[in-house]
Amino acid sequence: MILAMKFELSLALILFLLLFLKIDGRAGNVFVIRLTNLLLLLNLALGFFGNESIEIFGGMFRTSPLLAIEKNILNLAVLLISLFSYDWLKNHKHLPEFFMLLVSSLMGFFFMLSSNNLLMFYLGLELSTIPLAALCNFDLEKKVSGEAAMKMIMSSAFSSAILLFGISMLYGTTGSLQFSEISAMLHGSQLQALGFILFFTGFAFKLSIVPFHLWTADVYEGSPIAVTAYLSVVSKGAMAFALISVLYTAFAPMALTWFYVLAVSSAITITIGNLAAIRQQNLKRFFAFSSIAQVGYLLIAISSASQIGVASVIYFVLIYVFTNLAAFAIISIISSKTGKETVNDYKGLYASNPTLALIMSLALFSLAGIPPTAGFFGKLFLLTTGAQTGMWWLIIIASLNLIVSLYYYLRIIRAMFVDENSEPLGKINLSTTALAAVCICVGGILILGFVSRTFDVIFQYAAKF
Repeated sequence: MILAMKFELSLALILFLLLFLKIDGRAGNVFVIRLTNLLLLLNLALGFFGNESIEIFGGMFRTSPLLAIEKNILNLAVLLISLFSYDWLKNHKHLPEFFMLLVSSLMGFFFMLSSNNLLMFYLGLELSTIPLAALCNFDLEKKVSGEAAMKMIMSSAFSSAILLFGISMLYGTTGSLQFSEISAMLHGSQLQALGFILFFTGFAFKLSIVPFHLWTADVYEGSPIAVTAYLSVVSKGAMAFALISVLYTAFAPMALTWFYVLAVSSAITITIGNLAAIRQQNLKRFFAFSSIAQVGYLLIAISSASQIGVASVIYFVLIYVFTNLAAFAIISIISSKTGKETVNDYKGLYASNPTLALIMSLALFSLAGIPPTAGFFGKLFLLTTGAQTGMWWLIIIASLNLIVSLYYYLRIIRAMFVDENSEPLGKINLSTTALAAVCICVGGILILGFVSRTFDVIFQYAAKF
């Protein structure tokens, strides 16, 4: 059992240690940050060893080498967020609470990914979501942060209720909560179809799939940047992994139904997300709509229900961790020094801070899918997977949207390199930990762009899904 739950148990140990430090009250913020980062790094290293396919608790909880890869990606993202948020975190008066909530949420996502039972899945989902609402309110002196937390709670409660309603219908018609037994009992009745639609709607809220995306921009804008990055990368990545797990097991007999649901949702989500991103001035709102569009691309591969679809999604999320967190790292560093977060504030950034401008440009080029960055290969695999299913209309829509996204990503690059600023940002120095996070992200973007071996390894593990 210890081997099967090593990720969850190690996070539980980190939680207890943070709780002890909080009660003791003698440890300073810098010590807590360094200790937490070290423990997250050890957890990441632990994730590379002893990964086997095991089921425990009567099959309610399962693990496999593929799930270990997914959990390691999420763990790495949390470590990077902690590193680049150092300047903000070291002065926060509730630092241990921040990390306890962050680790609790991550543990919830881990339980959700390993669930083989709808009850276990729901408990993991709630464990991951409730701490997130509290995290949104961690800029305690800002009213918008409290507003973001309230909107997060309302949207989460609403989506959880819908998802739970769908689960109750599925249980009522199949008599089981176990994924394998649900799959065997699905016969396509109208009640089961309604149960699936309600269940998927709950997912759609969490993934910000249009038209269930309306909470996203406000919550992203009001939350602290570290939490916005977590919502954008860790939460979205975990929900995409979980969607694959549930659709490919419990709802496998309804593949033809959810194939069209995902295809239509993908086209609408990519288009609306891109069109809304064009108009944004605040960078957190900009990345909120950008992340909505990126989720649309993920749905293309998920709908294929294939080994290459699983591999493409995991590969894209890994790239997204490095590219999106590189962008959020720059925003966090600049915001912690100057408090500025709009596109106009970044005008002339190259003149005053050329390194920050170049790193931001690399991240934006990758997000736009420009070769030879890692983002290009990520998008290429997603679209290729969609093409193999014959959805040419969706590929055309997604490809046209790539041109739209190129426009709004280049808008920020033009502001940094071409536009002049009457009130330019001063020279900004990076702390050692923030510099480490930025270097890891840049290295990840470059390595994943030039080393094709990574996708091959993920593809081999995806065969054992």
